[in-house]
Amino acid sequence: MTNILLSAKDIKIRFGGVIAADGINLDVYEGENLAIIGPNGAGKTTFLNISTGYLRPQGGTVTFLGHDITAHLPRTITKLGIARAFQIPQLFLDQTVIENMLIAAASLKGRPSGFKALSSLPEASEMERLLDLVGVKSYAERKARELPEGQRKLVDIALALALKPKLLLMDEPTSGVASSEKLGIMDILTTALAKEKVTSVFVEHDMDMVERYANRVAVWNMGKIQKVGTPAEVLADPRVREQVIGI
Repeated sequence: MTNILLSAKDIKIRFGGVIAADGINLDVYEGENLAIIGPNGAGKTTFLNISTGYLRPQGGTVTFLGHDITAHLPRTITKLGIARAFQIPQLFLDQTVIENMLIAAASLKGRPSGFKALSSLPEASEMERLLDLVGVKSYAERKARELPEGQRKLVDIALALALKPKLLLMDEPTSGVASSEKLGIMDILTTALAKEKVTSVFVEHDMDMVERYANRVAVWNMGKIQKVGTPAEVLADPRVREQVIGI
């Protein structure tokens, strides 16, 4: 492993009687694809929300490139270099794919994003490059609502890459995608991240995807990290197989 990008230390948060994080300690290393697995309600998405400023922990700290970001707002964290992709792609459905991309570019630069002015933005060629990188450039002039779910996911990743992140956090990147398309989507996604030199953390329930695409795996269970290791180490662990995978 190389440099630590993100470091969570003793993170704690509860919602009523539910403990979503009970002393979480985890480092994310530059260049890796880290999978987070665990049963529903284990605290996986809560960790992503804390790391991106959508939730503030009741204890502990999160640092990014050595800087404490625990109390930062999502917009500030995005500008520092952490992007987020959600289970449901966050697109303007009545705008074209390229308009969605240009809105993201305008937002990053703090420019006005009136639809009539979008096509004249100097970032237009870069946005087209990113769409081509994830294989959806042919959809550029289509409205986002017309795209199949798999292509929407890829556009959402292109939008995240438009923010020039160092780290991308993804919540079930292939959820809602047909089983026959999942491997193709993840192949494109991981290739694009490697080309752009973006580190990733992704929550996943499909163990085949974890085994194929993760460098490391962190197992969440009842608000705690049960195990961290390579996919082979984690998926062979009897407790993980019984309590998390259900084998």
